[in-house]
Amino acid sequence: MVYEITEQKKIGLGLIGFGIFFTFLAVILFFDRGLLALGNILWLTGVTLLLGLHSTWKLFTNKANYKGSVCFLLGLFFLFVRWPLVGIILEIYGCIALFGGFWPTVKVFLYQIPIVGWIIQYPLMFLDRLKGG
Repeated sequence: MVYEITEQKKIGLGLIGFGIFFTFLAVILFFDRGLLALGNILWLTGVTLLLGLHSTWKLFTNKANYKGSVCFLLGLFFLFVRWPLVGIILEIYGCIALFGGFWPTVKVFLYQIPIVGWIIQYPLMFLDRLKGG
């Protein structure tokens, strides 16, 4: 598959990466509220730039995705009322429910990255060898 990556999509991917980094850093620093909020804002902005405003709106308001959207927004609410552990758990579930259909596309994209693709594929190749022989 060939994906056209425009400058806007590159910025979106960068913002998503920074959002994940700040969220990870916040978890390491015992669920720091400021870093969690910053990570969520960067992540949501990155998703909006990557998918486009209309597609993001359709993703969050689609009837099939209501459960994921409600969990994600409820997780944001719990972050802001100082219950970060509950908020993170709800957000992770919401992200999995919202973006569950994108995993095959993400997998193909990650396999094409030179070092990351090899790291991801190597354990799977090793398990296939163990099964076969």
